[in-house]
Amino acid sequence: NELPLLHSAIFRVQRYSYFYEKQKKSHFFEKHLLHRSFFSIFAQPFKKCALVAMIVSNTRDLLIEVARQLFAKIGVEQTTMNDIAQASKKGRRTLYTYFKSKSEVFQAVTESELNKLHLTLSSVLQNEMPADKKLITYIYARLDAVKNVVSRNGSLRALFFRDIWKVENVRKKFDIRDVEIIQTILEEGVKENIFNVPSPAITASILHYALKGLEVPYIRGTIGEGLSREENIINLIFNGIRIKQKKD
Repeated sequence: NELPLLHSAIFRVQRYSYFYEKQKKSHFFEKHLLHRSFFSIFAQPFKKCALVAMIVSNTRDLLIEVARQLFAKIGVEQTTMNDIAQASKKGRRTLYTYFKSKSEVFQAVTESELNKLHLTLSSVLQNEMPADKKLITYIYARLDAVKNVVSRNGSLRALFFRDIWKVENVRKKFDIRDVEIIQTILEEGVKENIFNVPSPAITASILHYALKGLEVPYIRGTIGEGLSREENIINLIFNGIRIKQKKD
């Protein structure tokens, strides 16, 4: 089992650290030798600790991915912990070391998918383009990415439409990050003299909730297709619905 090994490695590092602090007031020559000896000893548990941590991370990621595939194929309700243990070839004991229940596994799967989604969307911020184009790029990237995540996960797709509150509870962190990204783009636009936004934070929250409202009809394809849909979204965000009065 990887977790006891990790705990053992951490304990050894702590023990050597205590030994070093206790002895370092000795004679300079002895302290010099102690210093060299300590770090040669210290390196072993540290390397072991890092190796075990990597194994733990890989094992957890494997269990999450296997569970995701099973959830997508046969559904969350039909999948058992035993199914996940057998498909991952890790055994029930290892599975229960990482997750106490199927609900925890489902939450980890959903969080993993949303983290991947966040990484995809964060890359939009790195693009060198005016803030208005960046905002539109982000909006479409976000809607398409959410659609792809939901579509490729059968169970998540079903829960997305059937049990929206359960999905809402899991995606709280993603929503916070989403608002932060939108706010960053808006603040860039203010600095570039492109946007006139009195409060980027409030406007970011409003846009975030507006986009959440578009997710279900966008995924189902019930709000139009192609250029007309895109033109309407762009027009609504940047121009609004009120006719601009010409100045004399």
